[in-house]
Amino acid sequence: MLIPGGVMDIRQLKAFVEIADAGTFTAGALRVHVTQAAISMQIRQLEEEVGTPLFIRAPRGVILTAAGERLLERARRILREHEAAVAEMTEMAGAEHGRLRLGTASAMVSTDPLPQILQQLHLRHAQAEVTLVSGTSESLVELILAGKLDMAFVSLPVETPGIGTEVLTRDELVAIASPRHKLAKGRVISAYTLAGEKLILGERGGNTRRIIDQFFHEAGVQPTVTMELSRLAAINRMVEADLGVGIVPLQSIRKEVADKRLVAWWIEGARINWELGLARLNGGYESPISQTFTILCREFFNAETSPAPRQKQGRTKSKQAPRIKR
Repeated sequence: MLIPGGVMDIRQLKAFVEIADAGTFTAGALRVHVTQAAISMQIRQLEEEVGTPLFIRAPRGVILTAAGERLLERARRILREHEAAVAEMTEMAGAEHGRLRLGTASAMVSTDPLPQILQQLHLRHAQAEVTLVSGTSESLVELILAGKLDMAFVSLPVETPGIGTEVLTRDELVAIASPRHKLAKGRVISAYTLAGEKLILGERGGNTRRIIDQFFHEAGVQPTVTMELSRLAAINRMVEADLGVGIVPLQSIRKEVADKRLVAWWIEGARINWELGLARLNGGYESPISQTFTILCREFFNAETSPAPRQKQGRTKSKQAPRIKR
């Protein structure tokens, strides 16, 4: 329903954005918990207000018109400001202790240290509402821009306008294989040799995969990728089963290497660095719980053991196997 005076209703803008994201009126209605008839009426009223159609109805869904595309960007901004204002006023009134919507592109973070960070956060904000989703770095950044996440753990760099990042930790990518691999006793592997292996890599869309693809491109070789998986744990298990060779952050396989379930190789002629950071909207409202969470992240990651030191430059034969700090 329109606010008197011809002002767009927040509910209409929410309905509009959800339909645009979902691609159909039916899916949009489910997201905002109303009937399809109700959401259709909201969009019809919104279109009457702006004086032009916002969607083209197609057999398999809806397509944004030029006016709809222009409104979508502004609607997202309005909804972000509305949610920030509500959160800020609620906290000032003392009714709640905040809400934090998190995302993570790192399975390592979800396992450790995120549980400890959230435990400490709960001690300081006992009534806070905290939600967590996983995804690729790219998809999580889009959710932040859409106002659906407050912050996320992502692989760096992130060069999306409007997104600010803070480096939390650094690591180095290494190649991993089963101890049964014919080259298992080696210490170093070349880009050319790696490209000829059956590679098991992370899915496209993540920054780690982008870094790996860029490395092979710069080396002038075409890798043979046989599996693309969304989780490091899945990559490790497939490599343990001797189904291929992986490329992962060094610290993510410290236990498997120590237990002799995996071997790790330095990648010859390259230092492929991996950085994990915290991404958030530039200039957005930082609630007390967001500030506490950021401080806890800095404390926990600074306390972690640093990645293994870089090897000194020299002949390939003098390099030692990657050392895993426990």
